[in-house]
Amino acid sequence: MNRDAENTILEKRNDFTTGDMKGSIFRIAFPMIMAQLVNVLYNIVDRVYLGHMEGDGRLALTGVGVAFPLITIINAFANLCGSGGAPLCSIERGRGNLKKAEQIMGNSLVVLVILGVVLTAAGYLFKTPLLYLFGASEQTIAYADGYLQVYLAGNIFVMLGLGMNPFIQSQGFAKTGMLTVVIGALLNLILDPVFIYGFGWGVEGAALATILSQMVSAAWVLAFLCGKKAILRLRLPAMKPKPRLMVQILSLGLSGFTQSVTNSLVQIFCNASLQFYGGDLYVGAMTVIYSIREVVQMPLQGFTQGAQPVLGYNYGARQYGRVREGIRFVTTVSLAFASAAWLILMLFPGQLIRLFNGEQELLEVGIISLRIHFVLFIFMAFQYAGQNIFVSLGKAKQAVFFSLFRKAILGVPLILILPHLWNLGIYGVLASEPVTNIVGGLACYFTMLHVVGGELKAGERSA
Repeated sequence: MNRDAENTILEKRNDFTTGDMKGSIFRIAFPMIMAQLVNVLYNIVDRVYLGHMEGDGRLALTGVGVAFPLITIINAFANLCGSGGAPLCSIERGRGNLKKAEQIMGNSLVVLVILGVVLTAAGYLFKTPLLYLFGASEQTIAYADGYLQVYLAGNIFVMLGLGMNPFIQSQGFAKTGMLTVVIGALLNLILDPVFIYGFGWGVEGAALATILSQMVSAAWVLAFLCGKKAILRLRLPAMKPKPRLMVQILSLGLSGFTQSVTNSLVQIFCNASLQFYGGDLYVGAMTVIYSIREVVQMPLQGFTQGAQPVLGYNYGARQYGRVREGIRFVTTVSLAFASAAWLILMLFPGQLIRLFNGEQELLEVGIISLRIHFVLFIFMAFQYAGQNIFVSLGKAKQAVFFSLFRKAILGVPLILILPHLWNLGIYGVLASEPVTNIVGGLACYFTMLHVVGGELKAGERSA
């Protein structure tokens, strides 16, 4: 069977303009939700094992928590290509332009490799002073620095796996994309106790387990995208640099990038403020809370991102009524999940914290901190739904703005200002998160309804 015939069969199989819209979204989103949840294991498993180390478990956990914002910033550059290029591929597939879609994917790979090399070098040069800036103390710096020393050696594999996997999912192969993450996470789950406890390598062993697992995931992704099963394949001609395409990819990817970077920025300021007002104990408690947040927000993120290929494909094909139906479905499911997650967080904070560390002192501080942090978590549904709908329809400016608005424009100033109001101190630092959730989430969603809703109505009238 020739290439054109293969493409025709695969295109019909993954044509999102036919069939039930809700079913199409769920078919793509469910494996992505599973993939996002499993992906959390890469870092969560490290922290669980480290937090239960005898003697210095809490300090090791805190050290890795201090290092994590820097890792998130580095990984955010993978989102520049993944969350930028993949939606563009979906739109071009909807328009029937497979050649351009392959060029987008090829140029994304080139940018990823360049960024990976540059960021690894920069990480080794500046990691120690940055870790102190991010809230490390003399007691935790050795753990934070040791973890990064090993992690950076495999950073290029992390970026390739994270940055190219969305191109598998955007073609409709959601289960294959999920397997990418599952394979690496299971390997990490096996290697962590061997390296941390069996060989006694501690934080360095946790980092080594992570990068070896990510290396396997990256190999899986590249093998699939170069293979015969893919609709869009990685080809050398498609990797020829095209500056205009690269700008489009990076512009749309700025939404996912700024979301990750601003989350890290808030975490950096939060850790530094918590170190000032409460010391290592509160930084350790917040490390646990951020770990729990990753678990509860990943299904929300996975679902809204999973809807992107379906919404983008229908938008490119001018099926505006189906896009509107998809937006309603995404909003309803996001709110239902966020409400259920909020209820669990409020009812069982102690049980969740004990998964990471059982020290009574950490538990007492952690329970009240967790409840304050998540008290308005439900409104995160509006943020994720609104922002990912902007991305799926190629509206980079709005997506980027609301990434910045919630965290950089609101979050960081609130962390700095609230502790000084009414002598709130440590509670002012913690209260910044719920304020940004409600203000940022509602602003993003209602702006999306105004901008996107008006455009879709106009498109339906002119159709």
